Parts: sequence; C-alpha cells; structure tokens
Amino acid sequence: MKNRFSKFRNGSRGGIYYIKDNLNGQRESLHTTDKGRANELLGVRNDAARDPAFNLQKARVYMAASDPAAATRTWRMALGGVIASKPEKSENRARWETFAKDEALKSILDIVLLETRAERLLAVALAPTVSTNVFLRRLHNFCIGLGWLPCPILPPKLWPRVKYGKKRAVKCEEHQKIVARERNPERQGFYQLCWELGGSQSDIANLEAEDIDWIDSTICYDRQKLASLDESDVKPPLITFGKRCASILRSLPQTGPLFPNLRNVKSKDRANEFRQRCRGLGIKGVTLHSYRYSWAERARKANYPRRQAEEALGHNAKAVHIAYAKRAQVTVASLEEYEEMAAKKAVGGNAGGARSKRPEARP
Repeated sequence: MKNRFSKFRNGSRGGIYYIKDNLNGQRESLHTTDKGRANELLGVRNDAARDPAFNLQKARVYMAASDPAAATRTWRMALGGVIASKPEKSENRARWETFAKDEALKSILDIVLLETRAERLLAVALAPTVSTNVFLRRLHNFCIGLGWLPCPILPPKLWPRVKYGKKRAVKCEEHQKIVARERNPERQGFYQLCWELGGSQSDIANLEAEDIDWIDSTICYDRQKLASLDESDVKPPLITFGKRCASILRSLPQTGPLFPNLRNVKSKDRANEFRQRCRGLGIKGVTLHSYRYSWAERARKANYPRRQAEEALGHNAKAVHIAYAKRAQVTVASLEEYEEMAAKKAVGGNAGGARSKRPEARP
C-alpha cells in the first residue's frame, strides 16, 4: 500500500524537514533537521493514516502504562473528581452537584474520556442552557489539566459562544414597591441593605452586628466568594454608611447575626422568594443579584470614584465593574465650563487668587 505522506528537506529553511500529504499536496514542518527524527515522525504519521482504529488501541496501551485508569475513566468519574475538589457545603460545590443532574449531560456520563468524539461533546455544549456550556467547558479543562485528556477534544475556538441573558438593575421605584409590599421585617431589612451596600445576597445575609463600627460609621465583612483567601493578605474594605443606612442597621439585631433566619436559607431559595415578590408586583427582568447592578449604576451617576466602587463591590477587574455599571446614564460636564474654569484658574493663579471649583458631571 502506498504511503499517504512523504518527507523532503527544505534547504532554504535551514535544512528543516517537511512532510507532504500526497492526497492534497499540503505541506507541514516537522520542526527538526535530524534525518532519523524526521523518518520516525513520518512513520508515525503514515501508521496513523493507515489504520486509525489500531492506532487508537496503541495509544491506550501507551497511556495505560502511566495511568492505569485511563482506559476506564468516564465523564461521571471526572465529574465526581471536580465535586470532591470543592469545599463541603460551599456554594461552588452545590452548583457542581446541580450540574451533575443536567439532562443534557446524561448522554456522555458513562462514555470513557479517551473515546469521546468531538461531535458528541459539541452536541452537549449546544444545549439551550448557558450553565451547561459553562460547566462543561470547566469539566473539559479540568480533565486536560490533570492529564486525563492528552489534548482538547474541542479546541477553544470551536466551543459554542456563551450568550448570557440581558441583565438590568432594580430601579429606585421598583425597590420602593418591593420594600413596601414586604411584610416580613427581616426580609424587608435584607432588601434595604442590598440596596444600600450593593453586596451579594450571601454576604448581606451573613452580616453580623460585630461587623459594624458605630464610632466610625463603617461596616466591614468578608466576601463569601473569597473565603479561600482568608489566610492571605487580602483584606476586605471598610465601607462607610450614611444616615439612611444607619437607621436600617439600628432596626436590626444589635448582637449576633443581623438576619438569623435568612442566613440559614439557601441562596437559590432566597432568590426564588425575591422572584415571587417581583412577579406579584409585575416587575420583570430582575433578580436578587440585580441589586449589585443598581448600586454600580447609582455610583456612576453620582460620580462616585470608580476605584472605591470596585472595592465596595469586590471587583478586582475594571472590565467587570464597567459591565455592571454600563447601563447608567450620565450627563457629562460641559467642556465650555472646564475651559472657563481653566482660564479663571490661570488668571487667579497669576493674581494669587483662590482656586476655582472644578465643575462636576451631573447625574
């Protein structure tokens, strides 16, 4: 049988050997100038083209020498490994356990990793839910990182694009309706603090009276999302609160947890309760997380320093913070006012006068 591939030496490229596909004429560098090495690579390529099924069996034999479980490791086992790596009773682990029950995932759970074809994985990734795509990518990368997959089954560019639904902030009038409708004092205070502090629902629900410094009018709390960094030098910011927030805090317990009942409720259940309140009021398109978007947009409209806003919301990346506040409508200060200010400042500086006040953008 005639070999599909042949090799040649390209003298104009420093003597590097190339491989040529005799069927379509395509050429590919072997990245070596050693003739023996080139012959070895050529033989491997021709063997692979001659009998793909047999070469897959040989690959399994080679991998079994270093990893005996490679021939039997399924996606279900890999998923169990991911879940076991997450802290017990953590939100992250709960999300992975929910993903393990995904209907779209069941079709590949019992398939051996090394026997998974790209079209099979792509069919699962094309499921209508965003979470399936996102968590399947993470599972796939987890297997590559541990060496359970020798190479990606789906290259990064071939994964379906993740399309998140539109997110918006809770409007001020909507927040007022929600608070007015709520008859449970604890839940009412919870919604009010979400509006005032912009924290995640888990962070607000786990606040304690000891987190409040009444002398300096500040509140400080550790983000649940960053619990793994407790032993590092990352310190949570001190957030100053005003009179409106202070009145809310005084209406809550002055010792121990501020929300003793809500802190024991699962985050998905708190979100469902909020969704029910909104549905009853005819409010659509918002979730409990939308309060963070509200805080970011209000901060931008009020010309709140962006870096301080990032600290308050726990955003380490500027791009993330911009995404939260991008829907805020801001009135930019007039260039004419800035030019007049600069002229007055120049005149005042020469005459030793007082500095002019900088014009501010109006919300």
